[in-house]
Order: sequence, then C-alpha cells, then structure tokens
Amino acid sequence: MKTKKIYLALLLLSVIAWSCTTQNELSNSSLKSSINASAQSLTTAMNSITSTNGYKILSAQGNLTGQPMMAKQSVAAFDSTYNQILLADVAGKWNYKAALFNKWSPSLLRFFLNAGTSTDMVVSLPESKVKQPWTLLHYVAADTTLVNNYVIDVSKYAYHFNRFLGWDYDMASNISVSGTSVGDLAIQSSNSRTAGYHFVSGFTFANGYVASASYTSGDTIISTYNISKANTTLYEEKYTAIRTSATSRHREKQYSLTIGNVQIVRNAGPNSLDSAKVYVSGVLQLHSVVKIVTDSTSTVGSTDDESTVTKNSRTIQITFDDGTTTTIKALLGSTISDISTLFASIRQAYFATGIVDWIAWDIYTNKK
Repeated sequence: MKTKKIYLALLLLSVIAWSCTTQNELSNSSLKSSINASAQSLTTAMNSITSTNGYKILSAQGNLTGQPMMAKQSVAAFDSTYNQILLADVAGKWNYKAALFNKWSPSLLRFFLNAGTSTDMVVSLPESKVKQPWTLLHYVAADTTLVNNYVIDVSKYAYHFNRFLGWDYDMASNISVSGTSVGDLAIQSSNSRTAGYHFVSGFTFANGYVASASYTSGDTIISTYNISKANTTLYEEKYTAIRTSATSRHREKQYSLTIGNVQIVRNAGPNSLDSAKVYVSGVLQLHSVVKIVTDSTSTVGSTDDESTVTKNSRTIQITFDDGTTTTIKALLGSTISDISTLFASIRQAYFATGIVDWIAWDIYTNKK
C-alpha cells in the first residue's frame, strides 16, 4: 500500500513537471510568432488611425500652441489668490468671421463672434484655418466665402491659475468636421513650484481607437504612452526615472514596453539596471534575450529626459530561443514614426485647444 502511494506521488510529480516543461516550451516557441502578430496588429491599427480626419487634425500644429495658452499672456501682477475660468464663464456659440485687422496679436474676439447661447462652449471655424493655422489671423477676401464646418464642442472647462504659482487645467471636447464627429479630446494639466508639472491627454478616434499620454516631472519622471481599442492594449510604453538631488541627473528606475500580448520589462537592481525580461501572455520567456540600447539615429535632443521607443531614442533587440535576432524598429518599420508623430501631437497643446483657450482668455480679460 505504501509502495502504491509512493508510485502515485511520483507519477503526479512527473505529470506536473511534464506539464510545466511543455507549457514553457510552447510559450518560448510562440514568442517569435506572437511578437510578429502583435506588431502586425499594431501596424494595422496605426494605418487605420493615420487615415482618419482626427489624426490629421491632431497633427496640424501652429503658433497657437501652448500649455495652456493663456498662461503665457501678459497681465497685471497676481497676488497669492488663484483666479479661474469655468465653462459657465465662456459658454455660448462662437463663430469665425473674416475680419480685416492688422494689429499684431489681436483679440480672437475680432474673428469669433458670439452667435447664440449654449451650456457648452461651441467654437466653429473653417477647416482650412485648422489645417493652415498660420492663416487664421491673416485676412484675404476669399475668407468671406469660407464655411464654418469645423466645430469644437467643449463640454468641460476649468482653468485655475496664478501667474507666479502655477495652474490647474481640465477640459473635454468633441471635434466634428462637416457634421461628422472625428473624435473626443480630453486634457488635464497642472504646474506648480512644489508639485512640478503633470499632463494627461487622450483622444478617442471615431473608429474606436484610443491614444493617451501622461507625463509627470520633478524628482521622479513618469511617462506613459498607450494605444488601445475596446479596452485591449495594442501598444504601451512606460518609463520611470528618478534623481536623488536637484543637481543630479535622472536615472532610469523602471521601463516596460507592451505590444499586444508581448511585454518587455526592465527594473533597477541593487547596483544597476537588471537585464530586460520578455513575457508572452504573462509567461516569462527563459530562452530569449532582450537588449535595450540608445538609438544612434535618435532625433531627441541631448537635454531630453526620456529614453523611449516612442521618442525614437531607444532600440530594443530580441534574440529568440532559435538564435535568430530582430529589433522593434525592424518589426514596426515606419509605424514607429507614425506613433512618434501621434504622441508628439498629444503631448503638445493642439491648435484647436489653442483657439478655445485664446477665446476663453479674451472673454476673461474683457470682463476684468
């Protein structure tokens, strides 16, 4: 009887060991197919995103960018009291109208007239003025024939600010062109001497894809870039760096890159950064090697505080268990450039937001 129990126990251990070995071999053999399939899905997603009017609107940048724009305006000195502009202060319909006005930096209210009441702040202007932002404040006779087919419907707006102490900003809006929604834009940002700078922004495209970015500065830098659809992550990159004093450089503490069901993770060890590890659907790949290096073709300035694939300043090399090697750049090709452009737009203030903020600021100062 005792011998039988020992035999059964050994058989059970053998089955468990065989199962674990088989699962590990399967997971390792699937890394190459998984990363290729995930890269292809991401490329398909980016091709779909870049073909949308929402992406074209986001990538249209002009001189009206800023964070937020009115924080840069020259106004009378503030005391320690925070001022505020709320949605109720700027609600209404504001329509573009061509105006012959040669004064430098004129009030946008010379070009946007109050056309009615609304609980939201609804700004309408010609699409051509968005795609060619430098023409917004430059009058030509043909402007009188333009149609205000580009609409920004702002449903949330709150801006608390002090010229010397910082700001807190929160807005949400829908953007439509010729009566068709191209996406929803939401931005939150804050800046203060004590808490540093914080920024979160997301754009939901009409085809269901969502791109979001966040960034926090200070002694700890945290940046996150994410592309998803239907709550499924297609791409996510997280970077965390810390500094021990105000004069020291930030040093990477944690890094991760997720493409589909493949995740690469690197953490700081006792003396330096540990070697990166790669997972497929949460299963560690024991026979694959990942190396993270700085990209020699980086377009990021030497003062930049992030080293990421998104910002073209990091190259990741993967050696599979069969000995073959590839890089994330080789897998994604030009898709990396599309991702960089997308998040560069999201990390900056949009042209559309600049118009909303400028009008809001002019309304505020005209009431003072």
